[in-house]
Amino acid sequence: MHTINNRIKKINITIENHAKNRLNHSHTVQLLAVSKRFDSEHIINAYHCGLTDFGENYVQEAVAKIQQLQHLPLTWHFIGPIQSNKTQLIAQNFDWVQTVSREKIIARLQAQRPDNLPPLNTLIQVNISQDPNKSGVLADFINDNRIVNQQPLYQAIYKMAQLIQNQSHLTFRGLMTISEKDLSDVELSLQYSQLDQIYQQLKQDFKDVDTLSMGMSQDVKIAIQNGSTQVRIGTAIFGQRDS
Repeated sequence: MHTINNRIKKINITIENHAKNRLNHSHTVQLLAVSKRFDSEHIINAYHCGLTDFGENYVQEAVAKIQQLQHLPLTWHFIGPIQSNKTQLIAQNFDWVQTVSREKIIARLQAQRPDNLPPLNTLIQVNISQDPNKSGVLADFINDNRIVNQQPLYQAIYKMAQLIQNQSHLTFRGLMTISEKDLSDVELSLQYSQLDQIYQQLKQDFKDVDTLSMGMSQDVKIAIQNGSTQVRIGTAIFGQRDS
């Protein structure tokens, strides 16, 4: 636990230092611990070091840990690809789902969220690289870092946000993205900045929006400087995963 504690302290210092250098962003940045492929003991150790939010990619692995650790006040985020046959387990066990990008999935999560649980906090995954082979809603970004006529340029995102907002068992909380590998810092900063502009507009239009989940270990600085409210960190907390 001593090693994990030192790693978490180092990450928090990094987050704090980058946040101080941001322009026009005064919010704090949440650390989401990505615990996929790490056992419950690792999560318990991280919890005793101050972390309460954990992200999981694989449904069955996650559900086993959620049930094993239900005695702890943990918040669970599903951050992996969503298969239709896994939506019921997600709806029944998680507090957040960050990777929604299809209307079918919204309908299934709404129908399968138990009545005795609070609404499922939902983020729309945005494909900022506009790669048709990647998951996420495609956003109509422009190339000069300006957004003109706000709604038409992100109409697919806006339409999905309205759909989520209309569900009684879901709450629309914001956006999530996974960056493309091998981009220059300038290219990545531009994409993140454009997504932040859409996020800021959504905050004005939807009362519960407060989360822009972008940035991992390799791009945490650029993500925070461009408005991220949550970074997803795994290896830097827990070490290398088993293959």
